[in-house]
Amino acid sequence: MAQILIADDEEGFRFLLKRMLETSGHEVREAADGDAAIAALRTFPAQVAIVDLFMPGREGIETIMEIRRRHPDTKIIAISGGAPKTGSSFLGMAQKLGAHRALNKPFSADELLVLVSHLIEPDTP
Repeated sequence: MAQILIADDEEGFRFLLKRMLETSGHEVREAADGDAAIAALRTFPAQVAIVDLFMPGREGIETIMEIRRRHPDTKIIAISGGAPKTGSSFLGMAQKLGAHRALNKPFSADELLVLVSHLIEPDTP
């Protein structure tokens, strides 16, 4: 299974994602903002980083770009709960700037787990 970092300012949402991913066998760390995510990656070599686009401090796009620069092997999933039009355009921008995949909140557990599986084992069906 994978080591996964969740960067999201919503504590309850992080908790739910962490429980879901740990139940599937993944090792998970949490960060409440982009600066904490970058710091966590120094000691926790995550295979996948799940990054919310709208966070206080270092926002998601900047965090994604920094992760790509410092940790090029880490796969990145950008997430956003923004308005459908606004959130989608920011998610598209996130992918152009380094995110491997993007998900609009809310998303299902199955969607996320399948996406993580494809990122860590690209040959899985």
